[in-house]
Amino acid sequence: MLNVVIDRVRHVAPDHDRLAPLDPWLVFPAIGLIAFGVLMVTSASMPIADRQADAPLYFLYREFAYVALGLLLGWLAFQVEVETWYRRGPAILMVVGVLLVLVLIPGIGRRVNGSWRWINLGIMNVQVSELAKLASILYVAGYLRRHAQALRESIVAMIRPLMVLGVLALLLLMEPDFGATMVIIAVALGLVFLGGVNFWQFSAMQLLVVGGMAVLLWSSPYRRARLSSFLNPWEDPFNKGFQLTQSLIAIGRGEFDGVGLGASVQKLFYLPEAYTDFIFAIIAEELGLLGVLCVLATYLVIVVRSFQVGARCERLRQPFGASVAYGIGLWIGFQALINMGVNMGVLPTKGLTLPFISYGGSSLVVMCIAYAILLRVDAESRLEEDPKLRRDRLLAKVRAP
Repeated sequence: MLNVVIDRVRHVAPDHDRLAPLDPWLVFPAIGLIAFGVLMVTSASMPIADRQADAPLYFLYREFAYVALGLLLGWLAFQVEVETWYRRGPAILMVVGVLLVLVLIPGIGRRVNGSWRWINLGIMNVQVSELAKLASILYVAGYLRRHAQALRESIVAMIRPLMVLGVLALLLLMEPDFGATMVIIAVALGLVFLGGVNFWQFSAMQLLVVGGMAVLLWSSPYRRARLSSFLNPWEDPFNKGFQLTQSLIAIGRGEFDGVGLGASVQKLFYLPEAYTDFIFAIIAEELGLLGVLCVLATYLVIVVRSFQVGARCERLRQPFGASVAYGIGLWIGFQALINMGVNMGVLPTKGLTLPFISYGGSSLVVMCIAYAILLRVDAESRLEEDPKLRRDRLLAKVRAP
């Protein structure tokens, strides 16, 4: 079956002579984060893996499988030209919308920790909200290309894509998944702003969205409880504030250079979710401020390079590629900042992974696919920008036997 999929992708994919070489400033930071994530997931998960599965490397094997699957699907996504993603964006969003409905149906969706977020495929659980993040970027990027002029003249044109994403947000809130909803709305607003809309209309829309999110936050008892525990976790450090206080202890123990790789104490059943949402705290404990700064610098390189790709696409009059590059950069940067903010007690707990690093098959696999699309946008745009590179590629094709 895999051979059939690869053959179909090759049929859709354009000639690779139309591509520039991969940008090392995009490739190596992502590879570095993935490799670092495998290392830290192994370190953070060994105690719980030994207790639950009687196999200290249980999560390492699963993480390797997710990395392999993510790289394979990322390679397949890279074969598809950017124009195809533009044409298929609305259809992808519709499919994801159907999956978000299915995940709420008992027997199809799987409930974990009180939330209906996963569909069990047997070999792994798929978190549909991760697919929704990528689908929303492709949809908004396509909408901005189709309605660029109307967005500058009419507030209705600006509201329309947000209404479509509002349906997705409603389905996500029914799971509930407030964190994914925040990411999707924030990235969509960022793309609309970068698309060149009227500033005052955008400001009014932003105030409306922020007000709506605040109402949603306050209307739910469990979200209010999270907010109160975030504001003062030491008021109830053994119940509501337990996770955050343990995270702060881990970060404080790390000091400047950390306690050493593998020497964390908080991962020994003190800090819940130590290898998923709160892996940043273990990084800070074991590697200290130096390790944290290295992780921050790597994310910064990815985000800055993504925006450089977007700016190049704008110069070349490729609005869809520009919006996709901006959107993926915003997604990675915004989600990383939220995760770190939650770990440090700056933001309420949201249940968002640290991109490329946290344990989680859906997050890693979808992030690999999204990053492969970014690499495709970069490769096509650099070839279009460099006539000499394009000429050399064509000459090499002519000379090939």
